[in-house]
Amino acid sequence: MARIPPIPIRFVLVFWLFLLSAVAFLDRTNISIAGISLSAEYHLGDARLGWVFSAFLLGYAAFQVPGGWLAGRFGPRLLLTLGVLWWGVFTVLTTVVPSHVSGALALLIAVRFALGAGEAVIYPASNQFIARWIPVHERGRANGWIFAGVGTGAGLTPPLLTSIIAHYGWRASFWFSAVVGFAVGAAWFLLARDAPEQHPRISPREVALIHKGLGEPVRPVATATVETSKENTPALWTNLIRSRNVWALTFSYFTFGYVAWIFFSWFYIYLAKARHLDLKTSAAYTMLPFIAMTICCLLGGFLNDWGARRYGLRVGRCMLGSVSLVLTAFFLAFGSAQQNARSASIVLAASVGALYLSQSSYWSVTADVAGTHSGLVSGMMNMGCQIGGAVTASLTPVIAARFGWNASFLVAAALSTLGALAWLVVDPTRRLGH
Repeated sequence: MARIPPIPIRFVLVFWLFLLSAVAFLDRTNISIAGISLSAEYHLGDARLGWVFSAFLLGYAAFQVPGGWLAGRFGPRLLLTLGVLWWGVFTVLTTVVPSHVSGALALLIAVRFALGAGEAVIYPASNQFIARWIPVHERGRANGWIFAGVGTGAGLTPPLLTSIIAHYGWRASFWFSAVVGFAVGAAWFLLARDAPEQHPRISPREVALIHKGLGEPVRPVATATVETSKENTPALWTNLIRSRNVWALTFSYFTFGYVAWIFFSWFYIYLAKARHLDLKTSAAYTMLPFIAMTICCLLGGFLNDWGARRYGLRVGRCMLGSVSLVLTAFFLAFGSAQQNARSASIVLAASVGALYLSQSSYWSVTADVAGTHSGLVSGMMNMGCQIGGAVTASLTPVIAARFGWNASFLVAAALSTLGALAWLVVDPTRRLGH
């Protein structure tokens, strides 16, 4: 019988990052499913519930750059392990905020802010891993898998947590999310290493292949730690601030975050309140955008690598990002105008699917232009995304209350168009500092 070749270690670790990504979004979107119950218990209303949603995103945004710096300084293995422990603890703490005290809203906001701060490390640290472990021609697919965890985690949230909430209450859904996170984080610490040379199970052939794909010679283990010590230098920060690539990516990812967080924060409530679907039906339709995210993340990763190989990095990565956001704007405008709830759900799901075709482009380009500083640069870019998410979490119900839910989706469509234009000035071949 022919011997089955072992799965490359880098693929195993990318899959575990996919699981961590899924857990991260399980932990952060559980509150949107529990939102109706939580809002009723704490007497919040949609506007103040939006403040709680935004608190997470503000913490998440504020700690993106520090998280990226820490990923470069301490490596993705340790940082992601500590991050999972942190966000598991604060997921549980959400359940112990007393509803009868006068400062309950402030406590909820503080806990969610802290949860966001802990989760801020997930994608900058993952991108630091990509820069060290994944050859350039595989980065699109690797990022596609990592961010497919977004759709998987967020997509499993509605039916799974709705069932848990129905049987055991909303607090049980938070405990479930935390326990799953602790288990996946512990496995990551046992499996992962910061550099290929450090892994006890990797073959010399795979190490050589990785370094060839990175365009560098095989280095001793010590070198990987020496590189990170220069992360925070005046020249680096000057180059970061002056980089057209960094600012264009950050703005475009701001628009990406604004669109995405309508679905993470408000889509379930939109279907229940604006489309008058019962909670069980809302949960089923809420899955559609996240199924589309998962499929399109994987497809976008494949198209990213294929286009980069065939047409070069700028066309392969950037045109995919730009076209995806144009399609997003079209589907948002068209879907919000549908009278039928089922048709609206399907078309709006297509909009977020189109959006996530671009996901691997953002993260692949930051690794392309930043190299060993990719954690820091991707942290700055992702800060833009989370600021966009925080804005939409609070602004969407205000727009909906004054002008209707259609207007909320049209504002998102306009921003998506601007994000598409920003991609046109990005050049992945221009490295940071050049």
